[in-house]
Amino acid sequence: MKDEQAARLPLHVLPEAGEIKAKAKGIFKYLGPAFVVSVAYMDPGNFGTNIAGGTQFAYELIWVILWSNLMAIFVQTLSAKLGIATGLNLPEHCGLAFSRPVNWGLWSIATVAAMATDLAEFLGGVLGFYLLFGIPMVWSALLTGAISYGICHMQKYGQIIVERIITVMVAVISLAYIWEMFIAKPDWGLIAYHTAVPILTPDSVLVAVGMLGATVMPHVIYLHSQLVLPRRTDCIEDCKHHLKMAKIDVFVAMNMAFIVNAAMVIVSAAVFNGNGLNIDSIEAAYMTLQPLMGNMAAGAFGLALLASGLSSSAVGTMAGEVILKGFVGFDIPSSIRRLITMVPGLAIILTGVNPLEALVYSQVSLSFALPAAIIPLMIVTNKIDIMGKFKNGVFTNTIGWVIVSVILVMNAVLMYLTFAS
Repeated sequence: MKDEQAARLPLHVLPEAGEIKAKAKGIFKYLGPAFVVSVAYMDPGNFGTNIAGGTQFAYELIWVILWSNLMAIFVQTLSAKLGIATGLNLPEHCGLAFSRPVNWGLWSIATVAAMATDLAEFLGGVLGFYLLFGIPMVWSALLTGAISYGICHMQKYGQIIVERIITVMVAVISLAYIWEMFIAKPDWGLIAYHTAVPILTPDSVLVAVGMLGATVMPHVIYLHSQLVLPRRTDCIEDCKHHLKMAKIDVFVAMNMAFIVNAAMVIVSAAVFNGNGLNIDSIEAAYMTLQPLMGNMAAGAFGLALLASGLSSSAVGTMAGEVILKGFVGFDIPSSIRRLITMVPGLAIILTGVNPLEALVYSQVSLSFALPAAIIPLMIVTNKIDIMGKFKNGVFTNTIGWVIVSVILVMNAVLMYLTFAS
């Protein structure tokens, strides 16, 4: 009898294995929206600010990446919660909750932020083609616009298709920079110290604010509340489960973005700052990597930049459509918006402005636009008539308003230092 029971033991394991497989399948069903969003957290704007930060201040600003990422996890989770709980995105809620003048103001700020974002993303794709394949910048610009439009066009076949395309590009960016980080042979002791201990000087405020603006992105705060909707149902229990899975999605995707951003700073600190080099452009970063780390490292940098530019440019277009429709009810085709957003990037290229400087200043402008996205999010998610059981608790509200205060203080300090100098 005991032998018969022992023989049957493996059969009892099978349901457990099947249960684990089912749970894993259930989690993967909800993964995707945060990976689309995470592209904005490792876009070419991040390349610009992180290269500047690592080159000028070595490892001193890694703590900015850590704290910015924690803020990003919080606001993206809150944005996902809004969409899951209500079935409407943040701009649509703003359109219903606020007056027409307020919505026009929010729309104006969001549009300027989207243009600054598109500038960074567009330049990244152009520079990627130029550095990797030697394609002239004007043709690279047209190629970048066409490919990013093509990615957006895939939405008509379902959001899942776009999510998979962008997730592949996120994987390319992550693998390229993580590999570079380890062959750069950085000082891990200093990395650990500066991750834990904040250091900020008057000279580093501009780059630190730029890193904050490049990491916590206004346009994807709006977009995330839309991306969760295709998986949503009206059942409260389903919504609770959906939110739980969305938190896992955000945690995994945002921490991948943190590793990539930290790797950008670490590589720049170890290779450029460590060799006493003053890198003032992305092209110079690419060219300098070749003799110092080899052609493969430079190629990985160029490939990551290209994947970042193409994927984040597509995400910027998706966010722009959500912003236009929600706040003021405009419905401009993505093809026309793509042409409009190509203009600033083309202007930068044709006028000969340093793309790295343009990237840093575009990200600083995003930091000033952040409160206009986070404050409405905090107000709407704290209304019980909108959120019901998903209304913010005291702890969530406290963290949210602390984040808003930190961003406003950093912006104020930057303004003071700028005008005082």
